[in-house]
Amino acid sequence: MDSKRGWLKQSFGKRLNSIHSWNAWILLLLTVTGIVLSIGAIRGELGSLRVTLKQLHIYLGVASIVLIALYAPMIRKHWHQIRARRNQRANLVFVLALLVGWAASGVILWQFRHLPPALNNTALFVHDLLTWVGVPYALYHAISRSRWLKRQQRLDQAAAKAAPPPAAKPTPAAAEDATEKRSAAQAVIAALKESPITRASFLRLVAGVLLVIAVGPAFYRWIKGAFDTGGSTTAEYIASDGNKMLPPPAPLPDSAAVVGGGAKGNFRIYTVTEIPAFSSDSWKFAISGLVDQPNTWSWEEFLKMKRTVQVSDFHCVTGWSVYKCTWEGIPLKQLLAAAGVQSKAKYVKFYSGDKVYTDALSLDQANGDDIMVAVMMDGKPIPQKLGGPVRLIVPQMYAYKSVKWLQAIELIEKEHIGYWEVRGYDNDAWVDASKA
Repeated sequence: MDSKRGWLKQSFGKRLNSIHSWNAWILLLLTVTGIVLSIGAIRGELGSLRVTLKQLHIYLGVASIVLIALYAPMIRKHWHQIRARRNQRANLVFVLALLVGWAASGVILWQFRHLPPALNNTALFVHDLLTWVGVPYALYHAISRSRWLKRQQRLDQAAAKAAPPPAAKPTPAAAEDATEKRSAAQAVIAALKESPITRASFLRLVAGVLLVIAVGPAFYRWIKGAFDTGGSTTAEYIASDGNKMLPPPAPLPDSAAVVGGGAKGNFRIYTVTEIPAFSSDSWKFAISGLVDQPNTWSWEEFLKMKRTVQVSDFHCVTGWSVYKCTWEGIPLKQLLAAAGVQSKAKYVKFYSGDKVYTDALSLDQANGDDIMVAVMMDGKPIPQKLGGPVRLIVPQMYAYKSVKWLQAIELIEKEHIGYWEVRGYDNDAWVDASKA
């Protein structure tokens, strides 16, 4: 209560400066944690720290919302104070739009388990777009408002004030005389002194250009991928596939026709290890554990098993989705039935070919009709970067359950906690929260 009274007793200017300073620090920390969380290549190195960073990012976001709430009663007076400063008003509107947009999209991503995937996908796009725009703008704002640059501006203003005042308008005779006396050299020097741009303005311009050069190409690639809903990046992954699996699987008619119409959206590449590459010469697939018929297949043997085609969506726990993927593969329950699951078995454990990642489903979950050991997507072999040659597909759960580079299945009696679940992710990964 005393702290609230102390806050209210402060002058308007001090409160405004405090909010501005706190917002700057929180924005810096949000930027650092957000960038670290977005780098897929270091997910494995971060491990459980990634979950901690995610929680910190959320707490910082909540703190940012509190600052917006504290500033809200001050907006009217602040707006009135800067009524004659058009640039400051434009800056205020832009910054408030950024902060409110970040807050709203962040809250949606925070509560993703209780909201539809389409809304989460939109929120992630908005959050990323505002980050691409807002962070460079904040950096430019910090540079242009730095003490050093302000000092340069004060020096420029002092120099302008120190310049001799313009001479009184001479009489026609005097003007003619002055013109005759003025040398060509003096005219050149006078012209040079009348600089069209101050040092401070020039430095701001340089900072802006350097930021555009540094951020522009990456932003272009991101915006191109974000607005491409036809999955062109998947075609790039197929073209650069490092797997050497021969012969390639021959698609079933529905798979070749891509009955789902083609995946809508683009996958983001996440991995906890270096992306492995596989060759049909050495690749093996196994099912073992509490089964009556353990088995091992070579690539050619694996392709001879009966496959089916299904259309399903793919949802990531980070908020993005790819819709209407046409998958072709072996239903998991078909593999389990052929192996003969023993009565002691309660869980199905999955092993990735990266030799690090594992996850598990209960036996009841694993017998779902749409759970598939997939070998093709949209009529093409699954590329290396998307988890091929073989990956698990669990459409109704978040993608960390859909193990990439799947090479082995083991039936076990005791529950297994998967790679990300050990590091803080929910073992319950249903997309539809009502199933939890």
